[in-house]
Amino acid sequence: MIFRLPDDDVVFPNPELAEPDGLLAIGGDLSMERLLLAYENGIFPWFSEDDPICWYSPHERCVIYPNAIKLSKSMRKVLKDQVFEVSVNTAFEAVIENCAKVGRKDQPGTWITEEMQEAYIALHKRGFASSIEVWHDGVLAGGLYGVDMGDVFCGESMFSLMSNASKVALITLCGMNKFRLIDCQLPNDHLLSMGATMISREQYMRFLQP
Repeated sequence: MIFRLPDDDVVFPNPELAEPDGLLAIGGDLSMERLLLAYENGIFPWFSEDDPICWYSPHERCVIYPNAIKLSKSMRKVLKDQVFEVSVNTAFEAVIENCAKVGRKDQPGTWITEEMQEAYIALHKRGFASSIEVWHDGVLAGGLYGVDMGDVFCGESMFSLMSNASKVALITLCGMNKFRLIDCQLPNDHLLSMGATMISREQYMRFLQP
């Protein structure tokens, strides 16, 4: 059963009631209050332009344990040669804007709509969302952004305009010694090759508990 969120109350149904594909509810808004409540309960928004806001809570979660990230030989060389410069929270808006331009396989448009960008920029300005920027010769070459939930980093998206740039961003995130868990939400071959693994919602929720 897919729930419709009320417009006049910031609430979510029990995440365990999500559909097999993780879809839990539709509707509501992207206010800071609602977004933070969602992430606290292992829920995130994911929808396309012109669609209603869809809220997901997958029964299995793709995550990376920072100390278990895998580095290939070629990646170790990239890091050793200092091909890129890295910064944190210096160009959040540019990162999310570039992430919005990344195409989705077999799907038109972007899921990072203008409304989504504005919502996460607002979270960033209040200290709830962070970005990592990867530069080459002073030009933004890649990066990632996500929501900080204590010692869990809820990754939202990443982009790469040069080979390996997004990998450098992820490796930097894992090396910050700030997070016990990097939440990647949904698996893909790129993440799995770097050490991502699947855990149950119950395991994931234990990491979110203060």
